[in-house]
Amino acid sequence: MIKNTAHSPTRRGPFALWSGMPLWKQIFIALTLGLLLGIALNQTGNADVAASVKPIGDLFIRAIKMLIVPLIFVSLVAGVASLQDLSTMGRLSVKTFTLYLATTAVAISIGLTLATVFKPGVGVDIGSASAVSTKDSPSVIDNFLGLVPTNPVEAFATGNVLQIIVFAILFGMAIVLAGDVAKPVKNFFESAAEVMYRLTSIIISFAPYGVFALMTWVAGTYGLDMLASLAKVIALIYFGCAVHAIVVYGGLIKFVGRLNPIRFFQGSIEPMMVAFTSTSSAATLPVTMMSTERNLGVSRRITSFVLPLGATINMDGVALYQGVVAVFIAQAYGVDLSASQYMVIALTATLASIGTAGVPGAALIMSALVLSSVGLPLEGIAIIAGVDRILDMARTTMNVTGDCAVTCLVARSEGELDQATYDIPHVLKSEGTFGQGDTGAKPNTTLS
Repeated sequence: MIKNTAHSPTRRGPFALWSGMPLWKQIFIALTLGLLLGIALNQTGNADVAASVKPIGDLFIRAIKMLIVPLIFVSLVAGVASLQDLSTMGRLSVKTFTLYLATTAVAISIGLTLATVFKPGVGVDIGSASAVSTKDSPSVIDNFLGLVPTNPVEAFATGNVLQIIVFAILFGMAIVLAGDVAKPVKNFFESAAEVMYRLTSIIISFAPYGVFALMTWVAGTYGLDMLASLAKVIALIYFGCAVHAIVVYGGLIKFVGRLNPIRFFQGSIEPMMVAFTSTSSAATLPVTMMSTERNLGVSRRITSFVLPLGATINMDGVALYQGVVAVFIAQAYGVDLSASQYMVIALTATLASIGTAGVPGAALIMSALVLSSVGLPLEGIAIIAGVDRILDMARTTMNVTGDCAVTCLVARSEGELDQATYDIPHVLKSEGTFGQGDTGAKPNTTLS
């Protein structure tokens, strides 16, 4: 009787009800309330009030970013060191890179098709466009050489994720090659990874408050007026991202992974919502790792290898955005693109999705690279600069969704996806602590 009374909805206060909710529900409620409050503040001329709550969101993002470098390093070292042999890592790398590049190529094709059919740039006034300063995109050779850190400590200090990943993979390989003598080092990194997972759980519990603050600021700053002038571009990019997520990711999960796509999207909802408000795949990485392991049943060995790579090289959302933007700017300037130019745009954006991953402002740099590859004026970037934050929310969400999809597919093909955990609806799962439990593979049917 006491137990039943304690859990009776009529006896629970609002704080107990809120704390008892699953995290995804808390984030969804916070996002919705932030959107409504932000629009209300913008429409009543109180955008400064919306801006005043932004530091709360910034604090959450800073805490998330605090986790990125140590989490990537210790989890990736532990993941590589747990592999039985180096041939396994080679197989994982081929599968991961193939899926990431293939989905990126499809994404930009969707963007080019939508922009060509719906013509968002026709009739756009470009008289007010002004030049936007962009950094020169690194050459292929510079990108290749930049993968290897000359000073690992400097890579850690500057947060160069690609260099950290390369160093972590090499360090993990060395542990495997060293054999039994390296067991203490391997055990240390496994323990350190557990500590980082626990710290991640603590910080992620504050996600609803950070999401609420960021959503209030975005909606309060931009409101509805600015969105109206470029509504067609915004609608196309959001629609394209939805099509890519449902058709491409959902189709791969259903027909290649032979998994339930509804369960996939349900289990990925937390990183999707954090990505939508944070606009950073790297900042969302701790949430993505937590969700794929806890909600989708992917083993930690796979998440610690595939997801850090995805956060830096998988840019499906950016690629789709490039396709729409390139055609939009061409139409705005009255330039007719040839079939060969469409192919150049697709190829350039696909390859640049890896080449510019470690550079700040990757989307802007990719825009300059793609536009210059077909001779379009870079000044056209200024047309959409005002709503870039709104567009960034969609493309980052799709990037993170792609990370989750590829991780599930690789885990499924390697027999390292717990089917029982995956099949349980996320709404029925308990909100356990991230980092607890087995780090190895659970039995399931392996794809041939």
